[in-house]
Formats: sequence, C-alpha cells, structure tokens
Amino acid sequence: MQITKLTPNLVVRNVEASLKFYLEILGLEKAITVPEQPPYVFASVSNGAVEIFFNDQKTVAAEYPKLAANIGGSLTLYMEVDNLQAVLDRVQKAGAKVSMPVTEQFYGMKEFGFEDGDGYTITIAQKMG
Repeated sequence: MQITKLTPNLVVRNVEASLKFYLEILGLEKAITVPEQPPYVFASVSNGAVEIFFNDQKTVAAEYPKLAANIGGSLTLYMEVDNLQAVLDRVQKAGAKVSMPVTEQFYGMKEFGFEDGDGYTITIAQKMG
C-alpha cells in the first residue's frame, strides 16, 4: 500500500473566517465551497501539493459530537516553505497569535508557530543553509 495524499480535515467555528485566514496568510487558493455562497458548511483550500478541508462545527456536531467538541487542540500543521519571512510578514500583518518565535532548530530548520482563529497551531519551517 502507498498513501498518495493526506488532507487535514479541520472542524472550525466559522468556515468563511477560516477560509479567509488560510487564503490570506498562507496564500492558498479556494478550491470548493458548500454551498457556493456563504454561509458555508464546508470549504477547502489548495495549492496543488497542499489541501486543507474546513467543516462547520455545528454541522459536524449533529453527526459526530465527539469530533466537534475538541476543535483547535487536537492537531498541529507543520508546513515547509521556501520563504519563511514572507509568511511571518503576513502573520504579523493579520495580527495572528505567534505561539513560537522564529527559532533555528538543531535539525537544520528555521521555524515559527502561530495559531488560526480556532486555535490550531501552524508551524512554518524553512531549511537553513
């Protein structure tokens, strides 16, 4: 067996706000929205190599109450980029909460972490050297 793709499926309080955050901060593109116009119950963003789903907490709670109860604390995203400073600039401009300052790690990565509006932690990393 070979896994060919992994797509995080985040439960969020407001799909439209999450969509806007990930479009602006990470420069991802809108892929799908359900319905086509807000208020959305589902949306996704992508850039080809990366895809993230957003599911409305209230909608998920109707079928999977346990999933909807722990939003934000159950998952972190680790993304390697080619320009850490550009992402950091967007994060600071948006006023997002930086949870880990830029740090040069012993394993050869420069990283920083920030939180989205639902408390999911996103770590941005760039190879040093």
